[in-house]
Amino acid sequence: MSVSDKTVNNHETNDSLLGSYRVLDLTDDKGLLCGKILGDLGADVIKIEKPGGDPSRNIGPFYGDVPDPEKSLSWFAFNANKRGITLNIESSDGRDILRKLVKGADFVIESFPPGYMKSLGLDYASLTEINSRIIMTSISPFGQTGPYRDYKGPDLAVWALSGVMSLTGDRDRAPVRPSFAQSNMHAGAGAAAASMVALYWREITGEGQHVDVSMQEMSTPAMLSTRLFWDLNRSNLQRDGPYRVGLSAKTKQRLTWPCRDGFVCFILVGGAIGAKANKALVKWMDEEGMASDYLNNKDWVSFDQARVNQDEIDRISQPIARFFLKQSKAELYSEAVKRHIQLYPVYTPEEIAKDKHLHARQFWVKVEHEELGTALTYPGAFAKLSETPCRIWRRAPLIGEHNEEIYQRELNLSQEELSALKQAGII
Repeated sequence: MSVSDKTVNNHETNDSLLGSYRVLDLTDDKGLLCGKILGDLGADVIKIEKPGGDPSRNIGPFYGDVPDPEKSLSWFAFNANKRGITLNIESSDGRDILRKLVKGADFVIESFPPGYMKSLGLDYASLTEINSRIIMTSISPFGQTGPYRDYKGPDLAVWALSGVMSLTGDRDRAPVRPSFAQSNMHAGAGAAAASMVALYWREITGEGQHVDVSMQEMSTPAMLSTRLFWDLNRSNLQRDGPYRVGLSAKTKQRLTWPCRDGFVCFILVGGAIGAKANKALVKWMDEEGMASDYLNNKDWVSFDQARVNQDEIDRISQPIARFFLKQSKAELYSEAVKRHIQLYPVYTPEEIAKDKHLHARQFWVKVEHEELGTALTYPGAFAKLSETPCRIWRRAPLIGEHNEEIYQRELNLSQEELSALKQAGII
């Protein structure tokens, strides 16, 4: 697989959007993406782990399929662009060290249970006494207030309570959770955006603030128009697997269709808007000898998919389904583009990695992992900024990799002090 010729090495840079800002990242897997995004924008993100390493390092899969806290691919993905130190903030000396770091920081992001930071004297009110401009972003399952604030919230629970799970899966089976922790991603991205808004406010007023992010609230907007469907119709949309929901309760109309090597997405659209694509598809099928007389004679302009009955849908869908099954995803997609048909392949991870468009935009980059003796291919910048680069600056840190760099060079601790702190289990 070809990737961008640019290979990322660990280096410092100041030509980025957030190059002059520092972030202290105390999050676990619920908030790691927040620090990653700020790091992509150039901030100096210091990932603070407990001595021995963060539990998130034990999330698989692992490089070489060997379980190892230094080889978690999840850790690599969500902690690139961060330096890393170990620190036990539950100890008095550890808290003192954190307070020293807060003096020179712009952001503190954390994902502990509500009230935990206050119990350590490290809540927002306490930190503002040290640095009045600090922005503290707290990420928790249900927020810092409300009747659910003390509930534990793994992704399964949050995704269920966001309402989105009610729409995923087949109607005749229980709701399903996506295989990847979606609520963590929504929360991390939302927290990064909210932190940037707080930074903008600080640039105007000089004041920091506390950003309270609820994973449930960040996930709920993924429902999109389904909430409006309830507001307007007083009915709940039902999950229906590969079929379109909300259009007609009387018919099952496919969204995803099997083809020779996977699936494609194609939606039958009614009226003048859909007529052009529908006619183009039937013409293509006819050229292959697979269009029925019914499809060839169909008045697509008057076709209304909201009022159609199941018999008509079946007469349309069955020949289309047979046609798609004879073609590969690539063949269907290529020809659909030429014929202006709104059809899209359902990509697998392997196909995403090989996608020519992503390669043309140099989305994939190689990141050096000298500890592994190789370079790994990563998704690159989430956006291209013309004036201020957004990219991967460094790989994820090893456990305590930057302890000496930060504690000795920046906090001026001696080697003897560093050794004593390590021996006491503080770093």
